[in-house]
Amino acid sequence: MKIIKITASLFFALLTTSCNSKNKQTAENTSEKATTQQDLSNYETAYFASGCFWCVEAVFESVKGVQEVISGYAGGKEKNPTYEQVSYGRTTHAEAVKVYYDPKVISFETLVKVYFGSHDPTTVNGQGPDMGKQYRSIAFYKNDTEKKIIENYMAKLKADKVYSKPLATEVTQYSIFYDAEGYHQDYEKNNPNNGYIRNVSVPRLKRFQSKYPELLKEGSH
Repeated sequence: MKIIKITASLFFALLTTSCNSKNKQTAENTSEKATTQQDLSNYETAYFASGCFWCVEAVFESVKGVQEVISGYAGGKEKNPTYEQVSYGRTTHAEAVKVYYDPKVISFETLVKVYFGSHDPTTVNGQGPDMGKQYRSIAFYKNDTEKKIIENYMAKLKADKVYSKPLATEVTQYSIFYDAEGYHQDYEKNNPNNGYIRNVSVPRLKRFQSKYPELLKEGSH
């Protein structure tokens, strides 16, 4: 009987600490909302992938100069991918975010710093409990200047021996971004009692915030 209880406990832990479609039923019970109703035409955009987009969205939302962050899919070839397809690795896309930012307040280089400072870029095809190419690390660039900024930052990380393992981050030219379904937007904020949010997403956010308090919006500490 005791062995059964332990097994059940471990099974429950696995169910609540994964960002894939095991959480889909909970997500679908959350009311749909439009991705955004804001006028974001005056903001620049940047694109990153580093594991579960619920986590990545929350990190960038806490940073000064970031106006909006959209969870979605990028880095693959399939058109109009769905969450179920991507989260189960049935496409070549990764879960990613689109960051709208004010370049007068925060630079692309600082966003790259946020990106590398908020996940483990040495993990191949995964992040934390989420494994598979859909959770791989990708820094997207839209032009040669952004590409150089990313590559220079990675070179500095290597020169400073910040990590004991090679960087696994892909540096990829941006092509297209597909917004995720409405219930994924602001998922951490809207689902504070979700097991994955409590056990994985919030701790990841707190680790980032403790490392870079100077980059945070007022009230985000």
